[in-house]
Amino acid sequence: MPLNVLASDTSARLAPVEQRFAPLFCFALLTSACGLASFVFACATPFAAFAVLAVAMLPLRSALLPVLGAWLINQAIGFGVQHYPVDANTITWGLAIGVAALVATVVASLMLRALPRSGTPVALALALLGAYVSYEIVLFAVTPFLGGEGAFTVAIIARLGALSALWLVGLVAVAEVFRVAWNVRRRTTTA
Repeated sequence: MPLNVLASDTSARLAPVEQRFAPLFCFALLTSACGLASFVFACATPFAAFAVLAVAMLPLRSALLPVLGAWLINQAIGFGVQHYPVDANTITWGLAIGVAALVATVVASLMLRALPRSGTPVALALALLGAYVSYEIVLFAVTPFLGGEGAFTVAIIARLGALSALWLVGLVAVAEVFRVAWNVRRRTTTA
């Protein structure tokens, strides 16, 4: 039986809203978080954290869309607001970042699927590690063609990894606040 990484997994580790609203919630959360991250951190947008959050809330096939949406927001801000140079190298780096974000999403999904559900915080941390490593590997793989090897020092990779971990903690916290508020709202409307 072939491994189908896009197979539907309907059990979400994070469920801040009803499942029917989860894709829209995830899309809104990730695109708004990406907008904030793109303005504040420019090239250090935490796509690995976004990937983990998306697959913790949605099946892989559905999780790819909010990650792609976040990448599009990042590129629009970079080229439209921060005036990245519109040249072949910059555009290719942007595409490489998009591919890396999607690869990170697949890796995070595979890891969450393989890990027990009982240890969700540990599973999320391990999925982030896998997503971040795969993201960085994809980006490093294009440096012989696009340059930028100097951005792959241990210090820079560690700092960006820590930043991704902080973003994941913050995004999970936002999701949990929404979950509590959603449940309170549901109880008060049914009472």
